Amino acid sequence: MKHVARKRFGQHFLTDRLIIQGIVEAIAPLPGQPMVEIGPGLAALTRPLVERLGHLTVIELDRDLAHQLRAHPKLTVVESDVLRVDFRQLAEQVQLAASQREGATADAASSRLRVVGNLPYNISTPILFHLLDVVDVIEDQHFMLQKEVIDRMVAVPSTSDFGRLSVMLQWRYAMESVLDVPPQSFDPPPRVDSAIVRMVPHAEPVALDVKLLSELVRVAFSQRRKLLRHTLGKWLEQRGFAGEFNVKRRAEEVPVAEYLALAQQVAAHPPPGDKLDML
Repeated sequence: MKHVARKRFGQHFLTDRLIIQGIVEAIAPLPGQPMVEIGPGLAALTRPLVERLGHLTVIELDRDLAHQLRAHPKLTVVESDVLRVDFRQLAEQVQLAASQREGATADAASSRLRVVGNLPYNISTPILFHLLDVVDVIEDQHFMLQKEVIDRMVAVPSTSDFGRLSVMLQWRYAMESVLDVPPQSFDPPPRVDSAIVRMVPHAEPVALDVKLLSELVRVAFSQRRKLLRHTLGKWLEQRGFAGEFNVKRRAEEVPVAEYLALAQQVAAHPPPGDKLDML
């Protein structure tokens, strides 16, 4: 019986064989590597991946699809909403299983987790931030996303796509768009263009308070057409910030490195008292 795509799960199944081949080549899976696929669906990408890996762990919310996937002897199926998955714990489980599996090499079993998937477009940003919290246990990520989202992820300063998502992710990852995927590559076709992004965690990221950076960047881009003195400038004044930072710019004109440096400076000089009125 043919599975009907469910709108509430944001299901669009990849069917283009050339695109699938291109994605697998971009991922370049090796035997024994611990890998997790988010949203395997009808296993179009799953099958070629598991052929190269020897074993694959998949996360699938749709119980009917999860039931079908369990029939594959070389798949471990986690039936869950991906936003509820503890990836740190999952990484330990996948690596342990890899080390115990016959034929797995010591290097593959001890390496960090590789994560791939065709992410549901309606919750793609929450998934990216969910994984950001456990990036230290991840080797790399290859995701199918709405092209518009990837354009924002990899955007450079002084462009209209550069924003909060750009800063928060570029702080922690080196990223590139590796393959465009047209709507007709799916069944049913989405109403948007898609693409594949490669995300490789920085080996030595700038050490900072992620919650503080998130708040700082949120305030900066809250009124992106205005100069920062109207938004971030006031926020810095409320914190009693005495350092130097040019607020006669718009948020999109500030390089990522300057946002990171500012977050470090603000953290080094916290405001007096326990409470502070925020914007």
